[in-house]
Amino acid sequence: MRVKRITANVAAADVGAAARFYRDVLGLECLMDLGFIAIYGSQQPMTVQIGIASEGGSGTPVPDFSIEVDDLDAALAGMTQAGFPVEYGPVDEPWGVRRFYVRDPSGKLVNILAHGDAAK
Repeated sequence: MRVKRITANVAAADVGAAARFYRDVLGLECLMDLGFIAIYGSQQPMTVQIGIASEGGSGTPVPDFSIEVDDLDAALAGMTQAGFPVEYGPVDEPWGVRRFYVRDPSGKLVNILAHGDAAK
């Protein structure tokens, strides 16, 4: 047996409100929309990971999930322009990532990060 996919499910009173955050700002595709659930993602292959944490690092709360991007400055600008307030960062962390925390429309704390050259 092998794991083929991991999907994070976020409870939301307004499923459609997520489109602005995940599709419009982060550029994810709406892969499925059944009205009661919308799945946003990418057709590109991704690494399957689950983070188990006692804190979020640097004394921050554990985020509900993390999204790695190829251009952190563009993600930050998009979130700011869309009116999503940044709760932490942007900051260069000692373990080699640049990141910020923001809440999605359902209130989930999202860690948006970039590694290496993508962090600049």
